[in-house]
Amino acid sequence: MRRTDFYERLTEVFGPTYAASVAADQVLPQLGGRTIDTALADGEEVHVIWRAVCDQYAERVPGRLR
Repeated sequence: MRRTDFYERLTEVFGPTYAASVAADQVLPQLGGRTIDTALADGEEVHVIWRAVCDQYAERVPGRLR
């Protein structure tokens, strides 16, 4: 998955404003207590980060985006 695809999915799930907040502010245990932005900056694979988002927000991420 490319970063552009990741951010398109994140925006589709959360909307443009909230997606930016989720990426910057929400600490995900699946990412070792890092935010999405921090995990990306650390070089974590984008598909690993997306899986963490899907796990953390299972009720929000539709099946077609998993």
